[in-house]
Amino acid sequence: MENNLFQRARETVTNMIQNVGQGQGQASPQDQQAAQNAIQAAYQDASPEERQELQQLEQQLKQHNQLK
Repeated sequence: MENNLFQRARETVTNMIQNVGQGQGQASPQDQQAAQNAIQAAYQDASPEERQELQQLEQQLKQHNQLK
């Protein structure tokens, strides 16, 4: 069974980073918080492999937020 929360977290972070990378300015605090919330929600039902990818998504989010 596919973990929809995991998929949503991955899409949320990817979309936020892509939008900012395409010159749409900085991600809003609300977008950043939504991405973090999606990651945290996905941890509940994540497999070990998904947890590892969620950790990578968190790192991407943190790195991206530091590049303001």
